[in-house]
Amino acid sequence: MELFIYEHCPFCCRPQMIIGLKQLDVAIGIIMEGDVETPTRMVGRKVVPILRRDDGGFMPESMDIVHYLDQASAPAVIAAGNNAAIDAWVERVWPLMLRLCVPRFTRADFRELATDEARAAFIAREIKAFGDLQALWDGTAEFIAQLRPRLEKLETLLAQGPADTLDESDFRLFPALRSLTIVKDIAFGPNVRRYVADRAARCRVALFDGKAL
Repeated sequence: MELFIYEHCPFCCRPQMIIGLKQLDVAIGIIMEGDVETPTRMVGRKVVPILRRDDGGFMPESMDIVHYLDQASAPAVIAAGNNAAIDAWVERVWPLMLRLCVPRFTRADFRELATDEARAAFIAREIKAFGDLQALWDGTAEFIAQLRPRLEKLETLLAQGPADTLDESDFRLFPALRSLTIVKDIAFGPNVRRYVADRAARCRVALFDGKAL
């Protein structure tokens, strides 16, 4: 099997988590930004992530891929249910996370941006979606100030420490926090730091600290 991703994409992080957690033999392929033909040929539209199954078929949608990979090799490891408070936190923070991360994603080194043409296509796509990227960059201090009390709230939600098993909420929370590691001026509290470090290690997913801007 092969998983096709953008390295920066939080949705692509989800199947990478289950691959690392279960140590599955799944190759990682990169779709270049601006490449419309490849994903369209696979699943009929420009989207990532995409899983090429062993039967040669292709599967989009991050959580569908997560559950497919979890069920494909016993035992399944994703705990039933979810944490409603964590899901609500992620939903509230997601737009703010994007405002902080998108302008940094366009400037950082990712394999899908390895050519000038790919980076230009990505920048154009994000300007269409988010408007003036320089204005977002310039708003960093204000966005971090808005994020700070929400991170403090998350400290209380994670006070018991990382659970031994992962549920669906982990596949929403960890990709959002991992994305935020590209913002160098964000300081996680001890509970959030412990959670991020635990999930990164267990799922064998690298953080963006080394690319932080």
